[in-house]
Amino acid sequence: MARIDQLLAHAAQITSDTAQLDAELLLAFVLGKPRSYLYTWPERTVEPAQAERYWALLKRRIQGEPVAYLLGRQGFWTLDLEVAEHTLIPRADTELLVEATLALEVAEGPLQVLDLGTGSGALALALASERPLWHITGVDRIESAVALAQRNQQQLQLTNVQFLVSHWFSAIAGQRYDLIVSNPPYIADNDPHLQQGDVRFEPLSALVSGADGLDDIRLIITQAPSCLLADGWLLLEHGFDQAHAVRELLCQAGFVDVASQRDLSGHERISLGRLPSLS
Repeated sequence: MARIDQLLAHAAQITSDTAQLDAELLLAFVLGKPRSYLYTWPERTVEPAQAERYWALLKRRIQGEPVAYLLGRQGFWTLDLEVAEHTLIPRADTELLVEATLALEVAEGPLQVLDLGTGSGALALALASERPLWHITGVDRIESAVALAQRNQQQLQLTNVQFLVSHWFSAIAGQRYDLIVSNPPYIADNDPHLQQGDVRFEPLSALVSGADGLDDIRLIITQAPSCLLADGWLLLEHGFDQAHAVRELLCQAGFVDVASQRDLSGHERISLGRLPSLS
């Protein structure tokens, strides 16, 4: 039987910047132990059935399948979320959208918040966990994504969030919100990065948005004013080179206080604007 340290030594076969971490996560998952166990007991042998399961997962990772899909879990903000292949994997970049939303100078009372294209519910659930007085609605056009978000809500026992099937604003006509947030598709349909890394395994519908990647962002910015209350905010994640175009779209739609914020790599990753009151 193979030992823990012997199994982990095969991490070198993974062509990833996080190869060692990937192998540790997979083996800890198979063993049902924390990663610390692997280094506390490196000489312990692994049952053949567990080793076989680890090898099967490792082979899939070597072929490029994302660890989050292999484990069915992904950490986001302070939450541990169920993920599936029909939704985008929550990423650290999107945590900037959470931070920017929480930092807005808005009333502390019960705000109405809309998360467009919620996927696994990561953004809506992170906000709900931080602002128990806010009422958050997450929408997605994919029914299985909404069901996944609802399972995450139930596991986290958050009562101030709901999830609905809606293609952007289609099912919520007439509703008004204090805040609208979204991490929409924003990759151009011919972008070579779609054939690289983890995104090869993620749903194109959650990634691609027209020739310049801005089709969905244009739609959201155009339609958001009819669903925002006066002085309401719209916050969008976008590509690293799209900030200028998104700011222009926000200004053209009548938003004020338009700005962009940079991620940890220094790229302008989100843009936001406020819908002014009639006065």
